[in-house]
Amino acid sequence: MIVDKKNKEMVPEAAATTTADVSVHIQATSLISTASKYAPKIRSGSHTDIGPRSSNEDEHISIDDLSALLGTDCRWPQPSSFYAVFDGHGGSDASSYVKNNAIKLFLEDADLPELSDNDDKFLEDMKISHQKAFLLADQALANECSVRDSCGTTALTAVVLGRHLQVANAGDSRAVLCRKGVAVPISQDHRPSYLPEQKRIEDLGGYIEYGYLNGELSVTRALGDWYMKLPSGDLSPLTAEPDVQHVLLTEDDEFLIMGCDGIWDVMSNQEAVSLVRRQLRQNDDPQKCAVALVDQALRLDAFDNLTAIVVCFSAPTDLRDTVCSERPKLRCCSLSEESLSKLRSLLQGN
Repeated sequence: MIVDKKNKEMVPEAAATTTADVSVHIQATSLISTASKYAPKIRSGSHTDIGPRSSNEDEHISIDDLSALLGTDCRWPQPSSFYAVFDGHGGSDASSYVKNNAIKLFLEDADLPELSDNDDKFLEDMKISHQKAFLLADQALANECSVRDSCGTTALTAVVLGRHLQVANAGDSRAVLCRKGVAVPISQDHRPSYLPEQKRIEDLGGYIEYGYLNGELSVTRALGDWYMKLPSGDLSPLTAEPDVQHVLLTEDDEFLIMGCDGIWDVMSNQEAVSLVRRQLRQNDDPQKCAVALVDQALRLDAFDNLTAIVVCFSAPTDLRDTVCSERPKLRCCSLSEESLSKLRSLLQGN
């Protein structure tokens, strides 16, 4: 057991065991792949549960159609969607504030660029836009008098513009893509156990004590927590700057799972993907898939708040068709009356 100093509770050591495999595949799988003029078919479901905690500090957002929400002035490609998971700590003030102001912080003020499928500048501008949004949200928390400086939140966001998927993360929530049934992590957990984060922290004068940043936090990137940060503009061991990953979606990409750390502490990436895939074949409903993920985490004795979002990129019937097509096809034939008579005689021993 280790002590979670965010919440002063005892948590199992297994909490750190599912982080190591996250970074292994990112560089190889998050690169832009070739794709035809494919357009994903978006629908999503989400679910949250308080778990064994006394309060739920998680917040989340699921918007399948941004154009409908923002009105006719929005000229983004279809589909245009936005999803986010905010896992608060030190109370729910920070996660609630960021959720309630997310459209302004992450979309309106972030200067999203015009879409261009084969434009390197567009991809770089998208990345800069996402990074700017996280820093804007962090500064907004510093300026918001209703949010205590000891309150903070992780942030995981996903934007779909046409066939572009961009995921940004600060903290230990995680995004996992299902590609032809295989789990592909699209975000990196920012925990003190991650060696590149350890080096970054130590280079900036911070330290890791008992697995915690400066002996305080179990995450190394977060929005808020301004009592641990240097004045605005100065680099701090605790930062809100996100990692940003881009994927050009193809027909092979089936769905995205976004979840807080409570999900991933008790479930591997592949276990979660396989569970959702089974559920999609059974009920055609991403909402039920999100519920199933949370329920499974509860059965596995999760010790935290639980939040999951499932975003489908293709109709669930496409999944069933894929599964059926993998089975060997049987040829049908009809027997003549004479053949049937001979078969009956053979079976009867005549």
